[in-house]
Formats: sequence, C-alpha cells, structure tokens
Amino acid sequence: INDSGRQIRTLGLSVLLRYKALLGRTVDFPEDCYQGDYIQALARELQDRDGEALLAQDEETALMTCARFAAGKIIAGIRQDLMDFGVVFDQWFSEQRLYDSGRVAACIQSFREAGQVYEKDGALWFKTSARGDEKDRVVVRSDGRTTYFASDIAYHQEKFERGFERVIDVWGADHHGYIPRIKASVAAAGIDPDRFEVILVQLVNLLRGGAPVAMSTRAGEFVTLQDVVNEVGRDAARFIFLTRHYANPLDFDLEVAKQKSNDNPVYYVQYVHARIASIRRKAAENQAGAVDRVDASLARLDTPDDVALIKHLVRYPAAVAAGLGGTDGGHPPGHAIRGRVVGRGGLLVGRHG
Repeated sequence: INDSGRQIRTLGLSVLLRYKALLGRTVDFPEDCYQGDYIQALARELQDRDGEALLAQDEETALMTCARFAAGKIIAGIRQDLMDFGVVFDQWFSEQRLYDSGRVAACIQSFREAGQVYEKDGALWFKTSARGDEKDRVVVRSDGRTTYFASDIAYHQEKFERGFERVIDVWGADHHGYIPRIKASVAAAGIDPDRFEVILVQLVNLLRGGAPVAMSTRAGEFVTLQDVVNEVGRDAARFIFLTRHYANPLDFDLEVAKQKSNDNPVYYVQYVHARIASIRRKAAENQAGAVDRVDASLARLDTPDDVALIKHLVRYPAAVAAGLGGTDGGHPPGHAIRGRVVGRGGLLVGRHG
C-alpha cells in the first residue's frame, strides 16, 4: 500500500484544506492538490467525526491526521471493491510500516557499510550499475527524503525473509525500466536474482461507445472498479478482463459490455449457456437419459456401412457451420461458430501489486 511519502502528504493537505473551508476558514487550494468531490466528502466525514478539533492542532499534526484518515477510508473502499469483484489478498503490506519499524533506514545503512551505497552531491546512491542497471540510483535525496526505490529495497528483502523460494511481482508495463534496479538490490543482498520475477501487465483503456473515458486522479475524474461492476455486472467485467492475455492492452467498452449482440463476447457465453440449459431441460422433460456406451459394443462397428456412416458424422460440425443462417429462433447468425474465447488474464492493484 503506497501510504507514505509525498503523495500521502498531498492527500492529507487536500483534505485538511477542504476541512478548513467547511468550517468557514478562507483557504488557498493549490492546483497540485487533489481536486475531486471525494476529497470534499472525506473532509465532511472528518468534520462529522472530530468537529473543529483539528483547528487546535499544529499544521503538521492536523495534516497527518487528515492523511491517515483519508488513506484508511480509501483503502477500505479498495478492499471492498476487490471483494465485490471476487479478488481477495491474503496480506496487505503498508509502506509506512517499513519506515515506522526502522527497516528502511537499517537496510540503507547495511548496504552503506557493505560498500553498495555511496554519497555523492549530498545524496546517497545505490551501485545498481555494477549489477546490470544502466546507471546508479538515488535512495536518499540531498534533502534527506528517501525515494520509492529505498522502500522497495527494504520491502523485497522482507518478502524473501518470509521464506518464499520465489518472489513474483505484478507491475504495470510502464514500470519495465524498474526491473534491473530491483534485481540489482536483490543480488546485492546475497539473494539469487533469478528468484525474483516480474509479470508486466498492460493497462486497460476504458471506453464508452468507442470513445475514451477521460480520467485524471489529480483532477478527481476517474471511474472506479466498483463503478464498472455496478454498470456492467461482476461476471461480465471479470470475463472481459480474461478475454485478453495480460501482456496485451485491453479496450474495455462499457456500452459493448451491456449489448446483446455479436460485438459483446459475454453475450456469446451467456447465450450458449442458455441454449445448453434449454436442451438439458427438454431432455429431462422427454426422459432422455445418458446413454451407456461400452467400448466392446463400439468395436463391433467395423462393417463398410458402419465406417461410411462414421465418416459422414465426422462432417457434421462443418455442415452445421455452413448451414447456420439465423433462422433458429432469431439468434445471431453463426454466433456459436464465430464466437471465440481466449483465456488467461491479470489484474493490477496498486503500484507494485
């Protein structure tokens, strides 16, 4: 959970300023703060919980109170959205916990003592170039602030300490360049870097009627997973995600996902399921039970007429494909033949899954 650093401070400041405005204070709301209505809603919840108490706190304490409150509410919403989608994680790991426990500082110090981290221009650099990365990377900036890389080093060490033989991260494809530096840090810790693997997942392009849905986290314009599930249904959303390999981009059109037409892959499956259910229901009504086939009986089909009949039956699927013309109950012509479903997909959650 990315609950530490600059972004979390920006979240806290955004909520604090909206909180002050609700209490009648005049505030200057910077453009780099989060603008969405959800910030206003969080500030109102905080006001209902604490009244005017935060106004008596110093600015830093009030800011962090807002940050922790907002982050907790947002994470709870993400957990619920994923559960509603059918995705459950065994463990959620807080980035802030790495700092509170002192693990990040201890990790940097140990690498510094081992000669893997050095000082340059007032900052601390990790010698990742010595282990396959294109250049060395900053772990502590000249102003004393740590980078994401610093906490990621500590996090992966902690993962290996849990006893896993192999650690697999799921990242967005835009993080491809980040792989060498993490592998370098794993190797520097004395761990075989081949035990660390990254699966890169392409992002989803959300469309509505063929047009991209405009989204901006900073501006507060976005569609949540819960919004998608509410609109198209859980099963439809999960199915569409699985129609593309995780390494290929996915255009998810909200309008197509609701159509009862050949353009909607979910409709194929739903329609076929309905047809099969109908056949089984009619078979039961007609008392048509399963036929017991005995290999010994099948072996007796060895006459020229038997063989000719079997060869003729083999042509049956092609005959059906050629003969479908949309006359059976008005279903889409050839829908059961032309409908193709390819499986295996993935879901990206969080910055590094």
